[in-house]
Amino acid sequence: MSNSDGHDRLDDEAEKLPYEYQQYGPQSPITDAGHLSDPTDQSHSLHRGLTARQVSMIAIGGAIGTGLVIGTGSALANAGPASILISYSIVGMLVYVVMTALGEMATWLPVPGGFATYATRYVDPALGFALGYTYWFKYIITTPNQLTAAALVIQYWCPPEKVNPGVFIAIFLVAIITINYLGIQFFGEFEFVLSSVKVLVIIGLIIMCIVLAAGGGPNHTATGFRYWHNPGAFAEYIAEGALGRFLAVWSSMVTAVFAFLGTELVGVTVGEAQNPRRNIPRAIKLTFWRIAIFYICSVFLLGMVVPYNSDLLIFATKKSSSAAASPFVVAIQIAGIKVLPGFLNGCILIFVFSGANSDLYVASRTIHGLALKRQAPSFLAITDKRGVPYYSLGLSALICCIAFMNVSTSSKVVFAYFVNLVSIFGLLTWISILVSHIYFVRARRAQGIPDHAMPYKSPFGLWGSVIALFFCCLIALTKNFSVFTHSKTYGSFDYKNFITGYLGIPLYLIMICGYKVIMRTHGVKPHEADLFSGKDVIDADEQEWLVRDAETKASGKAGSWLYRYTLGLLF
Repeated sequence: MSNSDGHDRLDDEAEKLPYEYQQYGPQSPITDAGHLSDPTDQSHSLHRGLTARQVSMIAIGGAIGTGLVIGTGSALANAGPASILISYSIVGMLVYVVMTALGEMATWLPVPGGFATYATRYVDPALGFALGYTYWFKYIITTPNQLTAAALVIQYWCPPEKVNPGVFIAIFLVAIITINYLGIQFFGEFEFVLSSVKVLVIIGLIIMCIVLAAGGGPNHTATGFRYWHNPGAFAEYIAEGALGRFLAVWSSMVTAVFAFLGTELVGVTVGEAQNPRRNIPRAIKLTFWRIAIFYICSVFLLGMVVPYNSDLLIFATKKSSSAAASPFVVAIQIAGIKVLPGFLNGCILIFVFSGANSDLYVASRTIHGLALKRQAPSFLAITDKRGVPYYSLGLSALICCIAFMNVSTSSKVVFAYFVNLVSIFGLLTWISILVSHIYFVRARRAQGIPDHAMPYKSPFGLWGSVIALFFCCLIALTKNFSVFTHSKTYGSFDYKNFITGYLGIPLYLIMICGYKVIMRTHGVKPHEADLFSGKDVIDADEQEWLVRDAETKASGKAGSWLYRYTLGLLF
């Protein structure tokens, strides 16, 4: 296609849109989460440096973490194979509804600031404020936790008696700060490589489980569905009989929520993704298959190769975040394979390092988005010439130094309670995204925007978000139900887990109410919701990317051939 042909086609498409275009070019900076300011202002702007393959692989990497490789072990031991299959399937469906709801909003208006922008525009500025800080809290807690996990994984080779774990925490912290500081293009390429490794490792583990279930291991035992019959498909958790089996399913559902946290990471990349109208929906649409392959398939096969009452599994669940704690290692040990545990430990180290790297990225971009909306100190909105919000990065990295608390054995217990906060913050994020989508649909209907005008539309619509919202609220309220059953069974109330498990909810509500009272905000009415501010520049940006894509295809340079014919074929 020639240049003139490309422009003619784009001009025809532009006539269908009711908005005027300002040709700022594909690198047009978006400098305000709610509005676009002077496009020549580079001092507060993020740059669109993430390519389609990077966005796609970062979306995958955000969905694969230690929660899958390690956390499924405790879920299997407590609940049994059928329970985790049911719970991971249900939560996986909830996550997919959340992602499609986010995709509908993000493709209509892909701006920095993540989901908090949509909550501010469509629901209430108070919700945007609370959601932004809730998400930031989540990641400034998760990042040091990942750094600690990395130091614990290294203990597989280097015990703490030889080298203090704080040394490795410092090394990893400096490394992720450097990667984030070098700019979005370097970060995107680095995360692309790490996410590719994650994908290959998970696929390798799935293939390994299939081989072991078919009797291809050193012990030549074809387990098939043997463990579903003995010891059984459902374990009993806390209580006996049907109640115990139900509690087992519900407890593993809470574990599944923790494993799926981070899937929404792609929503933070919209402000720095090239041609987001094309690349974000593409990444979100594939979320269904990633959930089905990486999560549902993994837990299904684990139930075939590891009995939930195995002494090795029960022992492993008491371990720290190292290879010994992974149910996949238990499967390897049961099959009699000698070499793989050390290799898998190295893979888990990549998992946690990648997690820490992307978590720091999300933390810095979240607080940067809050600063753009004047909900955080204005200096945090400043970026350098590469579009890096270095003050936001520095503040988030400084808070990550609480990882050094974990050098002390006693503080590990305290920090474990912080981890309990992460899951409630994550659930509150999903709840806020769903609420924002419900209000967004109401607003676009009230303002006469038809479904066919949407760049991407959630297949579940308004009622899908309503149903998913109900289940997310239910899980949030019951996620720490064991503290109540523990009180009944053992005569004592586990107040520490109760506080850390539910502290996020009153904190979230206090931030909403406090912001409404202090700033005197009001809920956004559907016919008054701001659906169009800045959309003209984004539309123009999209047209420029269409021209660039047409020129790239005409020149025969359609991206990395290695990616296209390997991972690109799968995802």
